[in-house]
Amino acid sequence: MKSWTTHINTIISKASKRLYFLKQLRTAGVPPQQLLHFYTAVIRPVLEYASPVWHYSITRTQTEQLESIQKRAVHIIFSFTLGMSYPNLLYVTNLNSLKDRRDKLSRSFFQKMSNPASCLHHLLPPRRNTSVTSRIRSCTPLPRPTSRTKKFKSFINFALSKYQSPV
Repeated sequence: MKSWTTHINTIISKASKRLYFLKQLRTAGVPPQQLLHFYTAVIRPVLEYASPVWHYSITRTQTEQLESIQKRAVHIIFSFTLGMSYPNLLYVTNLNSLKDRRDKLSRSFFQKMSNPASCLHHLLPPRRNTSVTSRIRSCTPLPRPTSRTKKFKSFINFALSKYQSPV
């Protein structure tokens, strides 16, 4: 299985450099709502770049490293959040965790990919025969991949097992 350590470290490095600009804007007296807009427009896209490709295979430590960047940004923007737990911090600032956002982005990407007009649709396995699937209690339209381990080998295998809804 491919390791995403280099990619995650590069993302964290880029986002950390942008946090410096966020600090500079705060020092210049920019209001918190505009700082939050800067974060969501400039820093968060770096943290989510190509996330459907890699989010399913990163480790818990890598996920926590990415979340720590968001936590640092929120502490810079809203100083009253210092000492708050991360779930409370997200609730107060009306943000979602990066993990939840990556999952939502991946689900959306898979739904678009499932559309026959998509240029990536040919990567999916052929649909099952509806005459057979209609007689099965909870059958999915596309066959789920079989795997001997819980590690998925690609986004498509992961998405077929997680995002596909039964017929």
